[in-house]
Amino acid sequence: MRECFELRDTDAGGRIGELTVPRADVTVETPALLPVINPNLDTIAPRRLADEFGAEILITNSYIIHGTDDVRERALEDGLHELLDFPGAIMTDSGSFQLSEYGDIDVTTEEILEFQHEIGSDIATPVDIPTPPDVPRERAEAELETTQERLEIAEGVDTGEMLVSAPVQGSTYPDLREAAGRHADGTDLDVFPVGAVVPLMNDYRYDDMVDAVAAAKRGLGADAPVHLFGAGHPMMFALGVAMGCDLFDSAAYALYARDDRYLTVRGTRLLEDLEYLPCSCSVCTGHSPDDLRALPDDEREEELAAHNLHVTFAEIRRIKQAIRAGNLLELVEQRARSHPTMLDGYRALLDHADQLERSDPVSKGAFFHVSSESARRPEVVRHHRRLERLSVPDSLFLTEGQPARGDEFDDSWRVEPPFGPFPRALSRSYPLTAEVPERTDRAALSAAADGVARLAEVNPDADLALGHRGWPAGVLERVPESVELIDLTSD
Repeated sequence: MRECFELRDTDAGGRIGELTVPRADVTVETPALLPVINPNLDTIAPRRLADEFGAEILITNSYIIHGTDDVRERALEDGLHELLDFPGAIMTDSGSFQLSEYGDIDVTTEEILEFQHEIGSDIATPVDIPTPPDVPRERAEAELETTQERLEIAEGVDTGEMLVSAPVQGSTYPDLREAAGRHADGTDLDVFPVGAVVPLMNDYRYDDMVDAVAAAKRGLGADAPVHLFGAGHPMMFALGVAMGCDLFDSAAYALYARDDRYLTVRGTRLLEDLEYLPCSCSVCTGHSPDDLRALPDDEREEELAAHNLHVTFAEIRRIKQAIRAGNLLELVEQRARSHPTMLDGYRALLDHADQLERSDPVSKGAFFHVSSESARRPEVVRHHRRLERLSVPDSLFLTEGQPARGDEFDDSWRVEPPFGPFPRALSRSYPLTAEVPERTDRAALSAAADGVARLAEVNPDADLALGHRGWPAGVLERVPESVELIDLTSD
């Protein structure tokens, strides 16, 4: 059990946790955003990040500090916290990004970890190999082996109270990602970044990103704090949290501001295209689009960066509240409608509903069926799995309507899309209290039919009948022939 991380609440794969960072003497509540600070370029001062935006942790690049003479000397003399003037926890990257961009760096894992310790980093990173997507498997395997060797080297470096991360690589090979997660989890290291996913996000391949994270999570333990390296756009935070990621680092707030790009939870807008500012942060209530466009370049960049941070931190808070309320997947559903590739990502997430079900609370608030994707949520998977636990009489009427009359059946159960059959005594139990549209979609009916099929499968000797309200033939084909079908609309 990792002593540095403790879970408080869960919903789907998302969780609220506490990451204890002993060297900084702080505890960071997760999910958390780590604004990226370039030690040579201060768009928003770190002290302002803490005081105005509530940042508890940030990330900067120790390799850049190491390679910049004056900054290196100040960091070694005064320490990272003094250099940046930041009261929270500071994580440092190792130069792996530069390695992926330029093909070579001039430090070893031991050297960069020792340097990170010397300058006062609270969470350090070894030099891993960030293998990009879609490379030949032989390259992915070889580079993963190198990364794992470096994690083992990192274990042997004396880092005192400084936490050390164990990046999980493996390119776009789920089995390699899972094996990498299992190897990293077996080390004594503390934080687990899923690396080299930025190219997937840059290409809007959110479905492949989900698969990579899901595979890594299968290898990692539940007590492993997971960092989604390079995930900085608020549009995808809810999806990332629902996958089980706890930490996100964002350079987007500054990089996008430099290009006059305005972040929203539904995507990015160019300042030149805005006639109104659809936000109530201090920047947007204090300026019009024309005001922002009229500012000198450096002032406009700072104001846009501040807006981008307000939006980003607000989304993190919104996600935490959704976890507490038990409606994280409803928030993911909303965000999935912001872009077709985000919907691909949500659908990929639901491909792993079995995995999500293991951490999803058994009881929470209302279940809202708001789209065809709702029929694939982990609550539906759990209900179908639990059908085998229920005691079934010799003859049973499953119906969307009223109970059977007379003594034709021993009992009558309700059928509620998307869950399927259940005893009437459970009608007030979550998630069977679901709010479902009157105009039930085909996916919900199909899921209900699958529930009937599951009940028939685990009770082969029972005589079952299904009373349905005009289900389509394609849906009824999912019900075994052993189940009598009764169309309640034909009377």
